[in-house]
Amino acid sequence: MKIVNAIPGFGQLLTEQQVREFLGASRLNLQLGTIDEKGEPNIHPIWYLFENDKLYIVTPKKSKKANNALRLKTVYFSIDDESFPYKGVKGKGSIKSLDDLNFNIKIAEKIITKYMGSLENDIGKWIINEIRQGNESVLEITPKFFSAWSFGPPT
Repeated sequence: MKIVNAIPGFGQLLTEQQVREFLGASRLNLQLGTIDEKGEPNIHPIWYLFENDKLYIVTPKKSKKANNALRLKTVYFSIDDESFPYKGVKGKGSIKSLDDLNFNIKIAEKIITKYMGSLENDIGKWIINEIRQGNESVLEITPKFFSAWSFGPPT
């Protein structure tokens, strides 16, 4: 895992373990940066899962974020806490759509449980049903690097 200091000389660089813990435990939205067909930047807030050094998101197959991301196969992402002491992780990565239905359902279930607390809710049931029908995609981001920061006390 490559980690660079997001703000050299200010705040502290997070360790690899701190980055993993932040990404794994955070219920913040991932801000997904893409470039549209006109060459203009787009930002898409979305739920995510960090597992095995990859980031996973679920989105409609025909969504602007999926089309933008898969056209160029490169995205930028940011997960940051707006509460003091500020902390965050951002980076750049390659992205691809996954085709394994069983794997996709497992990933979606983990994301839904992370943000909703359980699978027993209308949103979660709808997302799983849309994956089964082929309308939702699971996208996998393989980060090239993480740029991390924390304004909290040194650890």
